[in-house]
Amino acid sequence: MKPDHLEVWKNCLTVIKDNIPAASFTTWFEPIVPLRLNGEVLTIQIPSLFFYEHIEEQYIDILGKTLRRELGPKAKLEYSVVMDKSASDVQPTTVKFPAGNRPDVRNRQGQMTAPASRPEFHNPFVVTGIKKQNIDSQLNPEYTFDNYVEGACNRLARSASIAVAQKPGKTAFNPLFIYGNSGLGKTHLAQAIGLEVQKNMPEKTVLYVNANIFQTQYTEAIRHQRINDFLHFYQMIDVLIIDDVQEFAGKQKTQNTFFHIFNHLHQTGKQLILTSDKAPVELQDMEDRLLSRFKWGLAADLQLPDFETRVSIIKQKLYKDGVSMPDDVVNYVAGNVIHNVRELEGALISLLAQSTLNRKDISYESARETVDKLVRKTQREISVDYIQKVVCDYYGIDIDEMQSKTRKREIVQARQVAMYFCKTMTTSSLSAIGSKIGNKDHATVLHACKTINNLQETDRDFKNQLLDIEYQIKE
Repeated sequence: MKPDHLEVWKNCLTVIKDNIPAASFTTWFEPIVPLRLNGEVLTIQIPSLFFYEHIEEQYIDILGKTLRRELGPKAKLEYSVVMDKSASDVQPTTVKFPAGNRPDVRNRQGQMTAPASRPEFHNPFVVTGIKKQNIDSQLNPEYTFDNYVEGACNRLARSASIAVAQKPGKTAFNPLFIYGNSGLGKTHLAQAIGLEVQKNMPEKTVLYVNANIFQTQYTEAIRHQRINDFLHFYQMIDVLIIDDVQEFAGKQKTQNTFFHIFNHLHQTGKQLILTSDKAPVELQDMEDRLLSRFKWGLAADLQLPDFETRVSIIKQKLYKDGVSMPDDVVNYVAGNVIHNVRELEGALISLLAQSTLNRKDISYESARETVDKLVRKTQREISVDYIQKVVCDYYGIDIDEMQSKTRKREIVQARQVAMYFCKTMTTSSLSAIGSKIGNKDHATVLHACKTINNLQETDRDFKNQLLDIEYQIKE
C-alpha cells in the first residue's frame, strides 16, 4: 500500500530529529504540517516566508536526503506558505532536490525563479537578509561591567548579571528581572550582559530592544500581515533584552504576543533579561500569566546609590576623562546630587564644561554655584547609614554593637528603632535594610517595625524618644 503524506512526513521527521539539536527541531520542524502527497510531490504548510527562508538556508540538505529516501530520486517538496488568514491565497513554492546541488526554486508552473525574487524577511534589526549574524544587537559599547560601579545599592543585581553573562540560559536567573527608579543603571546593567555574551560567545545572537520599539514593530507587523515573520524573528534570539517592560501595560495584544515569544525562548533554553521601573508584583494592567513568568527567575532591585558609591562613580568618570578634581569638590557633588546616577553624571559634565569654557580649575565655590543651579536644594540625605549613626549616638552605643549578634535588650531595641526609621524614611527595601543592619533578613526587619509601632502606641515615654530621634535625623 502506498504511504500517505502523514506517514512520509513522520518518517522524514524521525531521521531529522536524530540529526539536529532538539531545540532546533522544536523550533523549525514541529510547527510544520504535512498537507498532501501528489505522486512524488509532498506539500507541507509552514507559518511564514521567514520560516521558508531559514529552512532553505539551514536544513535543505537533510530535507532532500530524507525525502528522496521516502519517495525516490525525483522527490519534490512544495511549501505552502500561509502567514495568516488574510494571506491564505499565497501561492506555494515548489522545490526540486537535484542530487548534490542546492535545490532549484520553481513556481507552480515549474518555471525557475531568479535568486533576487526569493522572499526577504523585513525587520529593522536585520542588515541584509535574515541570517542571524546579520542581526544588529542594538547594544551600546560603552555599557560594560568594567565601568559599572558596584555598591550596596546594586550588588545583587550586578552579581546576578555577571552570572547570567557567563552562562546565559543555564542559571536559575531566567528571566533576570532588573527593576528600580529611572537613572539608576538598569539599561547599563542589562546591556553589559549582552556585550559580555557577545565577547565570549560570538556564536550567540543578542538583541536589545526597548518595549516601545517592540510595540511599534508589532503594530507594523500586523499592518503589513507579517506577524509570523515577527514572531519567528524574535524566537531565533539567544539572549533577548527587553527594556522598560512596564510600557506593555494595557496593551493586551502585545502582551499576548510577547507571552508566546517568552515561552518559546524560555523552553528552548534561551536567556531573557527584562527591566522595569517597578517590581513584578507592582506592575499594573498586565496579564497574570505574563506576570507569573516575570517571577520565574530572579527579580533584583537597584536602590539609590549611597554616598560612597556616588563618590566612586564620580572618580571613575574623572579617571576615564583624564580629569582631576579636589576631594572636597567630589564630596560636595556626591553629597548634593543624590537622586540618580544620570543626574550625577549630568552635574559632572556641567562642571567640566564650565571649567573648560572659563579656563579655570574647578573650585569648591564654583562647584557649589553650578550644582545649586542644576538641582534643588535638599535636606541632608537620609540614608540607612545615616539613620544608624543618629540612633547609635542617641542611645550611646557603638555602630559595631548594633551590627553584632548580641541579644542585649538595649542593643536589640536600638537595632529595631533604626530598622523602623529606615523603613519609614528611606526607599530601601526590607532586604537591603536588614543586610546593612546586623545582616538580618527582611522578616526580621518587618518584625522590628511591628514591634516599634506597638511600643509607641502603649508607651508614651518611648514615643517621645522616637520623636526626638526623628527630629535629629531630619535636622
